[in-house]
Order: sequence, then structure tokens, then C-alpha cells
Amino acid sequence: MPGTTFAAGIVAGCATLMIGLAAGSAAAVSSQRLAGAADAAALAAADTASGAVSGDPCGRAGEIAAASGASLEACAVDGLIATVTVSGPFGALAVTASARAGPPP
Repeated sequence: MPGTTFAAGIVAGCATLMIGLAAGSAAAVSSQRLAGAADAAALAAADTASGAVSGDPCGRAGEIAAASGASLEACAVDGLIATVTVSGPFGALAVTASARAGPPP
């Protein structure tokens, strides 16, 4: 029966590897989703600050972040440049992403 024990070990090792790869892939997807939400929120805030859209820049950024499934953690507008930080859940953890938008320097 030594072959059975060896085969069970191989199966357990492959299962462990697959679980680790799945967790890493899920983290990458969550990171990209939050980065997109941060980009969209920063662009919305910059558009509002420039006058292209009416309203409060940080309020608009919060609306866009919420529509993307994230929550606005920080928002700063300096002239026409907007910097935002959004957060969202990844399992039991909270992850964040930041973005900056505005005219080129």
C-alpha cells in the first residue's frame, strides 16, 4: 500500500496548491476592481472640480465609488487635481486603492 499513501500525498499537495492559487487570483481581481473604482471616482471629482459637471467634487466621487461597490475613504481636491482613496471588502479584510486625476503637470 505504499503507492496509495504516495498518491494521497500528491492529491493533497495539488489541492493545497489550487486553494492557494484561487486565493491569490481572488485577491488580484479584488485589487483591480478597487483600482477601477478609485480611477472612476477620481475622474468624477476632477470633472466636477473643473466645472464640467455641477456639484461637490468629493460628493460626486462618493456617488461613483458607491456605484462601483466601494466606499470613499478620503478625498482631496487641490485646484483641478483630485486625489481619492476607496476601500472595499476582501473576505474579512478591508482593502484600499488610491487614484489621482486632473490636468497634466
